[in-house]
Amino acid sequence: MATATASGQFLARLIDPQSTRKCSIYAAAPTSRSRQTVRFFRRRYQPCSMSMNGCQGDHGLPVENIETRTLPAVPSPALAMDMLNSAIYQLKSHPPPSSSGVIRLEVPIQQQIDAIDWLHAQNSLQLSRCYFSGRTVGSSYLFNPADNGNGSSNHKAKGLVSVAGVGSAVFFRDIHPFSYNDWKSIRRFLSEKNPLIRAYGAIRFDARSNISPEWEGFGSFYFTVPQVELDELEGSSILATTVAWDESLSLTWEKAIDALQATMGKVTSFVVNMRNQRPNTFIVSKTHSPSKKYWELTVNRVLQQIDRANSELTKVVLARSSRVVTATDIDPTTWLSCLQVEKDNSYQFCLQPPKSPAFIGNTPERLFHRKNLSICSEALAATRARGGSMSHDLQVELDLLSSPKDHLEFTIVRETIKKNLEAVGNGVVVEPEKVIRKLRRVQHLYAKLAAKLRSEDDEFDVLASLHPTPAVCGFPREEARVFIEENEAFDRGMYAGPVGWFSGGESEFAVGIRSALVQKGLGALMYAGTGIVKGSNPSLEWDELELKISQFTKMLKIGVPQLEQLTTGV
Repeated sequence: MATATASGQFLARLIDPQSTRKCSIYAAAPTSRSRQTVRFFRRRYQPCSMSMNGCQGDHGLPVENIETRTLPAVPSPALAMDMLNSAIYQLKSHPPPSSSGVIRLEVPIQQQIDAIDWLHAQNSLQLSRCYFSGRTVGSSYLFNPADNGNGSSNHKAKGLVSVAGVGSAVFFRDIHPFSYNDWKSIRRFLSEKNPLIRAYGAIRFDARSNISPEWEGFGSFYFTVPQVELDELEGSSILATTVAWDESLSLTWEKAIDALQATMGKVTSFVVNMRNQRPNTFIVSKTHSPSKKYWELTVNRVLQQIDRANSELTKVVLARSSRVVTATDIDPTTWLSCLQVEKDNSYQFCLQPPKSPAFIGNTPERLFHRKNLSICSEALAATRARGGSMSHDLQVELDLLSSPKDHLEFTIVRETIKKNLEAVGNGVVVEPEKVIRKLRRVQHLYAKLAAKLRSEDDEFDVLASLHPTPAVCGFPREEARVFIEENEAFDRGMYAGPVGWFSGGESEFAVGIRSALVQKGLGALMYAGTGIVKGSNPSLEWDELELKISQFTKMLKIGVPQLEQLTTGV
């Protein structure tokens, strides 16, 4: 297997003496600098007793049985629920003989149901929730529903649009950095023959840093295979349940099927279209960490270090956390639904462990997509606002393409990703090398990179070598990471980390930027970052942060002006 160079890497490679396989741990201990933490998320993380943590099992042994059973198509979610409940009852009456396994039951629905609407309908559940929407419809697994479950089909293949899930058939969480063994633990519950059995989740930006209270439920990484999920297709949908059991993890078949029935008893089939709903609240206060004053000081500190004669540092990505408190609750699914108008060329996601805040986002940046041995990644850097007219937009585009400062920032990202792909794959192709990618509010410099893996087992190497890219950390990687650790006064958590999914023969991860951490009744933290290179202007970079969080703030009204706070005293 290919191994990326350890020197200067975010992850250091060691040999696992138990298995003679490599694992990834962080090479340096956390700094002793005390990190400011946000204290308004009070609840302590408590794992669900009715699901199992797959990281605690034997990662070297796959589960004994993985299968998908497709039931006849029905016209509505209510009928799909009835059919699944009946099938679960029959399944409970005839337990499988294996001591471990995964069984997915799915019912095609003859109408397209918006997955985010279905997830919003499950708001009253105190269960884990997840949502993932790819950038391009039909770019993922193509589903061909079976006719009456007999293997034949009279439906046209339809593209998967988005997925929403509740509950955990099995989850994967730990406070240590995501390792090769953790990846193997996830893989043992997946199968190429069952492509819609997926583990959705995210990984911290920097697992070496201390976990602050608001991120505690996520650990260093968090993945979940949903118990109940709604798969939105082009023109139709699928309602599915997944039961997973492993006696070596003390979750027997009986306990697992009972837990699934308990979850199904809480799921509603009544779905309301949220397309025109907006958060009915206003901002009472808004605070930034760092404040604008300290932001400017930190940017100047980066520039001074870059200008030092013996410094290798050429770029540092500084981030800001903006906390908003609103008059009434911010509902994360309503907020995410409002971002549907922003989703062209963007991924949308929601990840919420039990009794924890929801991490939501609308990110344009792909970390990688793997299909068998084919892998692709992207370089996305440098930002400009969209123009107010066609001619103005073109002028902004030309300015971005010709800017030496932005070219430097972009080239660092593209060439670093290229080098990292060359370490784990063959035949790296960069095409296009530099073009404009336009989003609803902003535009960026963009390049696409593709390669062939030597083995599907190299997937972990891809994740370890690509994250974090210079677009969210800087260059050189370790020097930039240390600067961030020593100078940022808040916990990035999963912000700017990998967020996405694994399945048997395919996986896809975005970079968790343009994101927020939301909990009903307790406000929200919005995150944004910007790359600092030679020639950066602190005031202009601050304006870029405001532009990036505007997709969230535009949906909230500003309350009494005197109440809005713009500094934190950091």
